[in-house]
Amino acid sequence: MIPVKGFAGKQVAVLGLGRSGLVAARALREGGAVPICWDDNPAAREAAEGEGFTCRDLLKQGAFEEVAALIVSPGIPHLYPKPNLVVAAAQEAGVPVDNDIGLFFRSFATRDWDRFDSMPRVVAVTGSNGKSTTAALIHHILTEGGRNSQLAGNIGRGVLDIEPGSDGSVVVLELSSYQTDLARALTPDVAVFTNLSPDHLDRHGGMGGYFAAKRRLFAEGGPDRAVIGIDEPEGAYLAGQLAEGPTDDRVIRVSVARKLTGPGWQVFAKKGFLSEYRKGRQAGSIDLRQIRGLPGVHNHQNACAAYAACRALGLAPREIEKAMHSFPGLPHRSQIIAEVDGITYVNDSKATNVDSAAKALQAFGNIRWICGGLEKEGGLEALNGVMGAVAKAYVIGREAAGFAMQLDVESEVCTSMATAVERAMAEAQEGETVLLAPAAASFDQYDNFEQRGEDFTAQVLARL
Repeated sequence: MIPVKGFAGKQVAVLGLGRSGLVAARALREGGAVPICWDDNPAAREAAEGEGFTCRDLLKQGAFEEVAALIVSPGIPHLYPKPNLVVAAAQEAGVPVDNDIGLFFRSFATRDWDRFDSMPRVVAVTGSNGKSTTAALIHHILTEGGRNSQLAGNIGRGVLDIEPGSDGSVVVLELSSYQTDLARALTPDVAVFTNLSPDHLDRHGGMGGYFAAKRRLFAEGGPDRAVIGIDEPEGAYLAGQLAEGPTDDRVIRVSVARKLTGPGWQVFAKKGFLSEYRKGRQAGSIDLRQIRGLPGVHNHQNACAAYAACRALGLAPREIEKAMHSFPGLPHRSQIIAEVDGITYVNDSKATNVDSAAKALQAFGNIRWICGGLEKEGGLEALNGVMGAVAKAYVIGREAAGFAMQLDVESEVCTSMATAVERAMAEAQEGETVLLAPAAASFDQYDNFEQRGEDFTAQVLARL
């Protein structure tokens, strides 16, 4: 655990007692603070009280008297679409508002580091798509290379629940826009921006606010190295804002849309080949087509970002390549669950929006596509240009008929996962891929996308 610094003997309010909130309360207490906890859920309060924490309604008159800070869990809005009432009360009382990420960055470094030969380092990954895979891949490469690495944040352990830094260790964080938007301290050694596409716009007041939340990771603390995906205008702008000039290799530009040239530091993938150029000369290359855990252009972008981050940490190209070949991928993200009789079964339940589903459809050929669920805003029109490899769609969800009518391919309304898997497997032929890439949320039939992916996997394995 990382004991929180700066609040010894002071009261600190904690709002939201899920995983991150409860860990924050423990880390505050470990650092000598006095946590005052609250959650609207009585069961969450009971669990906190069972650990000896004091719970107090933070909306009561005088609740913030003698409180030094309010720590807010990621799911609680602090500005848009409107501030949570407790957050608004704290701001009215002049109490600083922070989150567990801010506490981590103010508390991670210790006096023990003075005796280390190599300082612990932090790699922070943000972006719209691919940040989980990129963070996990960086962690995997480091671990395979014998480095002491911990994976935390939005993936792995809670950020304050990890072990303190040791000589030469690395912490790899996946950070969402909710986390970067509020943290009062953001000082990674290496910061990664994968890409940007519309998401969480209600929470950030539009696309500009969403990008601003991501940008804070780079603007607030000034990382030693910034790995920036430049295939969208926002990424290109961010790279330009951070670099002092064309030769400034503190910024590593990443692309899967074009070859990058120039005197700076670039990593790009073209036709399945990753290339690293530095000062106008090639410094490394990897044939990504041979890496089964990273299929498709979207995963090639993740590979480029992870490669660049690991190069910034001093790893050699061949060391990175070797580790990439053993990367298994993440559950529910282009996860190959079986290959039988020449048919491949892929679980990409995490493809909950049109953009991520489109990337999955472009990663495989000859697809039997299982899709559908709770449709998001914007419709499905953007998918019509990327369904050339789809032999047939098998549509699930309560509104499967309406979903199917929007697709520009042969479709069968199946409603349930069991029926969709049964029909797709019955019609699949050698050389085809049965792909779950829903392009929709799961909440009409499942608690979350993980449960949906687990159902798909179970249905497939039961029939093999």
